[in-house]
Amino acid sequence: MFTGLIQKIASIENIKKKTAKSSGLELSVLADSKFLSEIEVKDSISVNGVCLTVTNKDPLKNQFSFDVGPTTLQKSTIGFLKEKDFVNLELALKASDRLGGHFVLGHVNALVEITNILSIGEHYDFWIKIPQKYYPYIISEGSVALDGISLTVSEWKHSEGLFKVSIIPHTFDNTNLQFKKVGDHLNLEVDVLAKYVENFKIFKK
Repeated sequence: MFTGLIQKIASIENIKKKTAKSSGLELSVLADSKFLSEIEVKDSISVNGVCLTVTNKDPLKNQFSFDVGPTTLQKSTIGFLKEKDFVNLELALKASDRLGGHFVLGHVNALVEITNILSIGEHYDFWIKIPQKYYPYIISEGSVALDGISLTVSEWKHSEGLFKVSIIPHTFDNTNLQFKKVGDHLNLEVDVLAKYVENFKIFKK
């Protein structure tokens, strides 16, 4: 489980198939020694909002790796990543940590598109287009995770399937949002509490 508070931006060092017949990929990430010192093999880490398991660690190269299966490649933006791309990283939540964001599971619900980016002084408004099936989970002032970032919906245009998130300078400067442009896709995870409420409503009928 995660909070959606990004701890590190890191670059993809290598993407390769482990074997010629493999349907998945091995993803290697370059990180500084301090961040790497907090990681152990088998740890869960949020990579752009996707919960992945560390399968290898190489302190001499300041790298750690993940095995990514075909389902994850199909259902998230992990399959679009290229070497030297930057990703958001967050270590799994400790029981003693402050919960500054919201509960993020690292289970991506949908790929969503950035339709507009507006610069307002040092702040930015990102408009996001979502599939209709996820409309019930979006409310103004509600929580969403985009590429693993815990954000608040500041405006929701239900009729258009568009919602806006307002990005403060700190979030912009310390996440991969600074590299995004209109037309790019992000990983969306809706608030798990909203999913349970909607599920309860369906089965109560």
